[in-house]
Amino acid sequence: MLPLSLLYTAAGHPLLVELKNGETFNGHLVNCDNWMNLTLREVIQTSPDGDKFWRLNECYIRGNTIKYLNVPEEIVDMVKEEEHRMRNARGGRGRGGRENGFGRGRGRGGSNNNRGRGRQQQ
Repeated sequence: MLPLSLLYTAAGHPLLVELKNGETFNGHLVNCDNWMNLTLREVIQTSPDGDKFWRLNECYIRGNTIKYLNVPEEIVDMVKEEEHRMRNARGGRGRGGRENGFGRGRGRGGSNNNRGRGRQQQ
């Protein structure tokens, strides 16, 4: 399971984010990009000591400052079901597999008749 697919599925759901400096953010995930930059709404920010709290309408968190993400279990289950459904839709074929016997099957060089680059056939 890829972290980005998990975050894309978690859009609109609650999420806990802990930063490397110890601050935590509890809110609903609005958006996520390929660098794991997050936008949260209805956020409760907690100081590293845990003694100060702030309520924010919306906040933006850079992906490289994130230490930890806590995603609800139901989101994890949704991603697992989606991956399972996609795997079955492909017929169980993974990357580079042969389908219905087609394909070279010999790697990059092709058959034994093809000697590759720079070699003379005898």
